[in-house]
Amino acid sequence: MSASITLALRTAQSGLLTNQQALNAIANNVANVNTPGYSRKIVNLEQRVLAGSGSGVQLAEITRVVDEGLLKSLRLELSAKHALTSQKSYYERIQESFGKPADNNSISHILSDLTTAIEALAAAPDKTLEQSELVRQGNETTLKLQSMSATLQELRLQTDGSITEAVEEINVLTTKIADLNDKIIRNNTVSADVSDLRDQRDQAVDRLAQLIDIRYFYRGDGDLVVFTSGGRTLVDNVGTTMTHNAASSANATATHAEGDFGGIYLGPPIPGNDITNEIRGGELKGLIDQRDRVLTDLQSQIDELAATLRDTFNQIHNRGMPFPGMQSMTGTRRFLDTTDPANAVNQTITLDPTNSADDVALVLFDDDGNQTATTTLNAIMTDPAYGSGAQPSHGPWSVSEVADTMEDWLQANGAAGAAVGLTSDGRFSIELNTSGTHLAFRDQEGSGPGSTHADAEIGFDADGDGTIDETVNGFSHFFGLNDFFVDNLNRGIHESDIMPAGFTASATTLRFVDGTSSLPLDPGGGGDVTLVIPAGSTLQEIAHAITTNVPNLTASVVPDGDGQRLRVSHDLGMDFEMSESAGGPLLSTVGMHNANVRAASQMTVREDLMQSPANVSRGTVQWDPDLGAAGEYFSSIGDDTAIQALAEQFNSGIAFDAAGGLGAVHSTFSQYGASILSRNASLADTNATQTEWQESLTNSLKNKSDNMRGVNLDEEMSDLIRFEQAYSAAARVITVIQGMFDALEQVI
Repeated sequence: MSASITLALRTAQSGLLTNQQALNAIANNVANVNTPGYSRKIVNLEQRVLAGSGSGVQLAEITRVVDEGLLKSLRLELSAKHALTSQKSYYERIQESFGKPADNNSISHILSDLTTAIEALAAAPDKTLEQSELVRQGNETTLKLQSMSATLQELRLQTDGSITEAVEEINVLTTKIADLNDKIIRNNTVSADVSDLRDQRDQAVDRLAQLIDIRYFYRGDGDLVVFTSGGRTLVDNVGTTMTHNAASSANATATHAEGDFGGIYLGPPIPGNDITNEIRGGELKGLIDQRDRVLTDLQSQIDELAATLRDTFNQIHNRGMPFPGMQSMTGTRRFLDTTDPANAVNQTITLDPTNSADDVALVLFDDDGNQTATTTLNAIMTDPAYGSGAQPSHGPWSVSEVADTMEDWLQANGAAGAAVGLTSDGRFSIELNTSGTHLAFRDQEGSGPGSTHADAEIGFDADGDGTIDETVNGFSHFFGLNDFFVDNLNRGIHESDIMPAGFTASATTLRFVDGTSSLPLDPGGGGDVTLVIPAGSTLQEIAHAITTNVPNLTASVVPDGDGQRLRVSHDLGMDFEMSESAGGPLLSTVGMHNANVRAASQMTVREDLMQSPANVSRGTVQWDPDLGAAGEYFSSIGDDTAIQALAEQFNSGIAFDAAGGLGAVHSTFSQYGASILSRNASLADTNATQTEWQESLTNSLKNKSDNMRGVNLDEEMSDLIRFEQAYSAAARVITVIQGMFDALEQVI
């Protein structure tokens, strides 16, 4: 009898204890009704059986009300959402800095003002105010381009710093997830409740999904394995350390592709562990896109604008001259050092390599614009009285020979103190050093006096191998003797046009020279450096071959818009030249050229123009057949031919190459500036629209998840009453049994 009563007592006690645990779980649910990330806990009961007979109730487990499939979908959308929202502030900063096309301080408006200043000077070429206004507007343009470039690079540096912060937070989260994995496994082995630990782990996984695109699965023991969508493991027993070293500075040439921005390494910092280009979602994706695509595309666009403005303006400005000419000229093109003993051949130029007809008139004027002496470039180069002796008609002529010959002619024709040569940094320089004497150039279609004025073709043999590597229209323009805009950029970086991702090259042999013993000007002498490019080579393969086999050069493939560019840089920052010595026209096919990158950040108005706006070119060398015995050249203070040509050019369409997502177009400078702003505004608007849609989707999924996993107070109150009654009933049973024990004790 007593044994049956004892069993009943223990059965009732199990009900008391189990319902007490249930009440505790309900109390915990109610207490955490507003706790973020908390999931409702459900008490699961089961019948307790001893020796085949029922002996009460026991707690099976406490489970969470969570839809794991819904959580996975939510985390995928969280990654997509935060990839967009992480870019929002950067688009806003760009909008604030760049402005709208109609804003007075926007680049399109400033370029419109520059056009107006050119037109005003064309209407009054001899007016000081208009000359000063053109120089001022030119300077305003360069300052705006510099400011835009500086803003972009500042933002890129900020994104790189934010990437470092995100990486550090990811390491904290993966360590936390690994630690919670261990706790969950340990508690599972002793059948302890792990639901709250799972909630904590879910919160860490939620935040991790916001930072980077993740995938995950659970093992049977409750362990969670997390990896990226690219298959890289983030957590498996332990967290994998992620590293990224933030850059200390940024400029237009800095890219992750070239190694200027450090990679995001998962594990040891070796190339194979760089996952930068594998990341597909989360804040990291948005920051990487800003740093390596959006901001670099904008930089590419303003560099294209700056370079086209520079080249277009300078070409026309070099055709003209200030009244009555110039006494000092220093070119902007830098030639390779020809003093190195390794150089067997100088760089050379050829006058009109196609037809051998073009020529360049050299004219000396007095202070009133009257001709005092004249000749042509071909005439003095073939005259044995000048330089080192007679040279071949129309070339090729070494640059140093051209300088020596011009100096001799100037000294013999009224400019006794003239000095012509190459500066220490390889630029062509002319100093008359004679008061009352002024020099001007006139490109012509022939050598006869007064021949039709037209740009002379200058063929440039950059590597001294006897083959023309570049053809430039305009003698003064080739040397940059009368440039309006200068940037002091050397020829230390060469890059291609934008090429499609699937581009492959035809077979060719490339040649590289920098004028030193490493890359000498030594055609056929055994010291020249060449590189065979097999047919079918991709840009990546070409870049790898150059970096691996050519001394002091590093090549890489950098993204630009919807394509990519091949970029080759000199490791020592020196000038160098690339050419093809045999094979297919690879360099012309890819449009290899001296890189425009950095143009916006470096371009300024020439210093002497800033100091004396009267040096702006307005007119050109004119021919009057009625002057003198057989006609003479003259210069007029009211001549507007050069500035008028510039005004016409600025009001007509100009060809822009594809850059930063903007296709090749034919437009005015102001229109192209507006296109840059419009594209940026469009990208910002697209980001805002996609963010709004993604937030709506994410919020919808989150609400569904929260409604399922969240605590419902009505349900908890109902369960509270139910378990309270069960607890009271179990207590009543114990009271009754206690009375029975008392009665039994009295009987005994």
